[in-house]
Amino acid sequence: MVKPKKRIWIQNHVKDLHVKKSTRDGYRSRASYKLLQIDGKDKILEVGMIVVDLGAAPGGWAQVASKSVGKSGVVVAIDLLPIEAIVGVNILQGDLDDNTVFSRLQNMVGFKRADVIMSDMAPNLTGISDIDGPKIIHLANLALELSEQILKNGGSLVVKLFHSEEVNGFVRKLRRVFNTLKIRKPTASRSSSSEFYVVAKGYRGC
Repeated sequence: MVKPKKRIWIQNHVKDLHVKKSTRDGYRSRASYKLLQIDGKDKILEVGMIVVDLGAAPGGWAQVASKSVGKSGVVVAIDLLPIEAIVGVNILQGDLDDNTVFSRLQNMVGFKRADVIMSDMAPNLTGISDIDGPKIIHLANLALELSEQILKNGGSLVVKLFHSEEVNGFVRKLRRVFNTLKIRKPTASRSSSSEFYVVAKGYRGC
């Protein structure tokens, strides 16, 4: 039997305008519109870019990125979960902490530095801040650590965060290595969610 809270979520999901729109537009998830709205404001994606998408399953952000960078660009979608093939996207299943996965990533981008790293990664939230906070920041730090390894000077990082006590410290770290930071809450993000995105541009850490 489906639990009442789960049933309500399913009902709301089915009625969601962005869910219906994603089906009509051929996107794999409503999350595609979050990236489209972020890019509409911050202009992070351009033709020919190298883009790395973390926590990519089911592939909504990778679809948007692939259309934006075109055939001359490169998109690598990484997740622990399997991702069905996407035209123009290199799919890499595995954990970034695995050196083998990182080596494969380097091969996929031709040992060049990425123009954009974007992370829609999120932990399973419990609603208990002392438990959720460290999990959230761990994933954000993974995205920042990858930036330190492969993001080009002047590159951009887009990372999902949730409100927690640890977030301010992470944002301070970003300010030390990026020229500009913007906080975005796309309209495609559910109002009931505490998620928001930091768009960091002008990487100067290399």
